Amino acid sequence: MGMAVNSDAMKSRTKLLALVVIRFCRALPQNPETRVMSCQLLRSATSVAANYRAVCRAGSSADFTTKAGLALEEAGETLFWLELLVDAGIVRRQQADTRLDETNQLVSIFVASLRTAKGLRSAIQNLKSAIVLPPL
Repeated sequence: MGMAVNSDAMKSRTKLLALVVIRFCRALPQNPETRVMSCQLLRSATSVAANYRAVCRAGSSADFTTKAGLALEEAGETLFWLELLVDAGIVRRQQADTRLDETNQLVSIFVASLRTAKGLRSAIQNLKSAIVLPPL
């Protein structure tokens, strides 16, 4: 069930999501409530891409999990704003489906990456605590 994803592919996917959302927001009606949701959606979707770039530059496993956690939060927020636009009747479900699907996939990838990273960090900590050095 493993889904191996390389960082260049994820950079492309997260950037593409941002671009698709930018175009999507340009086509939304221009009224006060839609403008608020559109701005929030734009901010969160573009932050997914920006935060994933930061994940790729993480200097430690702790830094990786922090930055990946931020990317996950922004992807979750992107889902929220897309769902709210549908639930408010501003866009039809079919208009949002591909964006919702891609964002859900990214959420799944971030969750799996974080679980793996946290598991590795935990395993390393267990190994360190199991090592007993002889007295000098």
